[in-house]
Amino acid sequence: MVFSLGRTLYNLAAGRVPAVDVRRPARPSGDVIWLHAPSAAAVVGLTSLARRIESEVQAKVLLTCPEDVALPPQQLRDSAPFDRHAEVRSFLQHWQPKLVIFSEGELRPALIAEARERCIPMLMVNARDPFLLRERDGWYPGLVRSCLTAQQRVFAIDAAGARAFRRAGAEEVVALGRLEEPSAALPHHEPERAALAALLATRPIWLAVGVPEAEEPAVIAAHRAALRLSHRLLLILVPQDFSRAEALVQQMEVAEGWTVAQRRLEQEPDPETTVYIPDSDSEYGLWYRLAPVCFMGGSLSGQGCARNPMEAAAMGSAIIYGPKPGIFGSVFGRLGAGQAARAVGDAADLGEALGDLLAPDRAARLAQAAWSLSSDGGEASERVFQDLRALIAGGA
Repeated sequence: MVFSLGRTLYNLAAGRVPAVDVRRPARPSGDVIWLHAPSAAAVVGLTSLARRIESEVQAKVLLTCPEDVALPPQQLRDSAPFDRHAEVRSFLQHWQPKLVIFSEGELRPALIAEARERCIPMLMVNARDPFLLRERDGWYPGLVRSCLTAQQRVFAIDAAGARAFRRAGAEEVVALGRLEEPSAALPHHEPERAALAALLATRPIWLAVGVPEAEEPAVIAAHRAALRLSHRLLLILVPQDFSRAEALVQQMEVAEGWTVAQRRLEQEPDPETTVYIPDSDSEYGLWYRLAPVCFMGGSLSGQGCARNPMEAAAMGSAIIYGPKPGIFGSVFGRLGAGQAARAVGDAADLGEALGDLLAPDRAARLAQAAWSLSSDGGEASERVFQDLRALIAGGA
């Protein structure tokens, strides 16, 4: 009775609005798994999960998230439907998802009701506190509880989140931790790593990844300052735009008097090399393994961090980042709270932080804390993925 009243009031609050005709991307063949991120912060863990689903489950992943969030160009995306039954039916009829994964705690009553009628399994991940979608205000008795009982399982980020969901009526709740990539450690070619490590011997190294043009002067200035403390220091500079390599070489060789080697020319970082410039974004796993200190490009004066900092964390690299984390704000927040990363406010701070972390013991403390955080997230993701596989197979 309570559920019926709450659902009736919720539906009435929507008014008699006709369904909106939305042009959606074509549905791919085969199974589709739908992941919904209500905020930019929720996107990080879900995109990591999406990559694993597509590689190991052989299903296509549809991701719905805020429109201003940048996703990899190959990622299938759409706008989440308004939470009215006509729009929800149209959306589900088009995509026919085999499984839906919600995040953070957002509840969409019309969508959940339609998915339950179609026997589509639903999971909630990275759950903090349950809340109804803010498309309309009002009092809907029993509606939150009914939405939660439709979830096969709720994976809360901590014990407090688990208690909040149990109090609200969720039946299957696990205090698991935050969803991260099962293993954020990127692949690499071990013989290449061993050869470069032998070539570089005991030289101190730092890495600047995904550096946009606007941040190039800051990285160069930081390296210039750090060279005064460690004259053998090598910078591995990975530009965001690889067509910038020639301009960077000219600038650093002429203005700074540095010797710059380029990977695209098959040049090696010999003892005289001051800066080494890779030629693609396919070898980050190699660079993270070589450099004990890493600056996350895009976070200082760019449009936001270009790479997931957990990639560096998984390799035990001490992380430096600026005030513009982009979609990785929650990740940097956890790294900062766990004393696993060093925040800087401007270009001058970058040079100071780099100089400080050239001391191996200081870099090691940050790196160890970062590695621990990345390992915890991997365990949570593994559990979610195993439940997901069981639901897809019809075994849970």
